[in-house]
Amino acid sequence: MPKQIDHEGRRRLIADAVCRLADTRGLEGVTLRDVAAQAGVSMGAVQRCFRTKEEMLGFALEHIGERVAARTRARIAESPAQSARTTLAHTVTEISLLDEEHRAEARVWLAFVAQAAVSPGLAKIIQANYAALHGMFSRLIAEATGTPHAEREAEALLALADGLTTHVLIGHLAPQAALDVLGTHIARLLGEAADRAG
Repeated sequence: MPKQIDHEGRRRLIADAVCRLADTRGLEGVTLRDVAAQAGVSMGAVQRCFRTKEEMLGFALEHIGERVAARTRARIAESPAQSARTTLAHTVTEISLLDEEHRAEARVWLAFVAQAAVSPGLAKIIQANYAALHGMFSRLIAEATGTPHAEREAEALLALADGLTTHVLIGHLAPQAALDVLGTHIARLLGEAADRAG
């Protein structure tokens, strides 16, 4: 009987290998040969899973987004207080990737963002990611604050989270300082809404 191969599992294995290489070398250091070696599979196995390098990189990028989304959902589910405010705070904190344990993910994400500036395929994936986050943030901000400017506030929050991630990675800000900035911004956003309501 022929050996059954878990193609989706193998694609995720290869995506993890891409991410490890991108973390240490940047995307320019990601070759099919090195990905195969890092994943412990043959070059042929990589090529059977992905027709092109661009397709492989696109899948790896989506894989990172799915990991962050799954972690965010788990954190929200574990929270004792379920509200738009807590959901917003947890989500922004997770997607900013400021914790030490997520630093490699942040480096890989920014490598993909930089590559997306010259790769329409990767740019499309990142745009879809940001559009989904923007929609969720807009909804949560509107629900938590009642502001008529929820969409604009959501854009500002996304830009702040991205910017802080970059500042931490290049050593301009310490992680705790970045988390403090993020926390202050969220508290001000939510606090101003509470003041208006009161």
